[in-house]
Amino acid sequence: MTLKIAFAASPATVAQTARAALIGRYGDVPPAEADVIVALGGDGFMLETLHDTQKLAAPVYGMNRGTIGFLMNVYSETDLVHRLEQAEREVINPLAMKATHMDGSVSEALAINEVALLREGPQAAKLQIRIDGRLRLEELVCDGALVATPAGSTAYNYSAHGPILPIGADVLALTAMSAFRPRRWRGALLPKGAVVQFDVLEPEKRPVMADADGTSHRDVVTVQIRSEPSIKHEILFDPGHGLEERLISEQFT
Repeated sequence: MTLKIAFAASPATVAQTARAALIGRYGDVPPAEADVIVALGGDGFMLETLHDTQKLAAPVYGMNRGTIGFLMNVYSETDLVHRLEQAEREVINPLAMKATHMDGSVSEALAINEVALLREGPQAAKLQIRIDGRLRLEELVCDGALVATPAGSTAYNYSAHGPILPIGADVLALTAMSAFRPRRWRGALLPKGAVVQFDVLEPEKRPVMADADGTSHRDVVTVQIRSEPSIKHEILFDPGHGLEERLISEQFT
């Protein structure tokens, strides 16, 4: 049976050129009819593709035509069908965010990498942290804080000096950014099933926004974050280059 492939590409010229070349070789079908979706771009476009196709059954195989390619495979126009048939599968769950804003409105979002709370103005943010309803940190003075999945632990979380998490660890990383009080507090490792709640202290004086995989929600006062096991993203990697291997390798480079 011929493998039905849907090709998606970022707006970058190099990605669009690659898409045209691959369609010329392998054809193209709508994502809803595909056996596999091939995403051409960088990690940002891969996240966008995963969000856009989360209701579809087809797994996503990325090839790097962007700046960063941690979630991507090496680009090649040859032997694509063989690579797809031999690919290793990784299943990841996103984070679900529910944010209450200063005006009382509520917004929700999903994040494959992380949900980050960031100060909006010159004043440091003041955050209170609850885990599963229990107050764990009365006041964190910082530039921000984030909750990251294992798949996202090498992204913003790692830049903020958070830990790299193996895919099978069933934990989340809670990481502070430029913590002032408690001094140098780096965060915590939490069970995957934990519900994290940030309450913003002095929100009028110290406004905070919540960012879910690059989608910003301004002027939040309370943000709840939890893993969403009912949503499963299936990603394909070339043999020997899966997420587990990449996460381990990243710690020795």
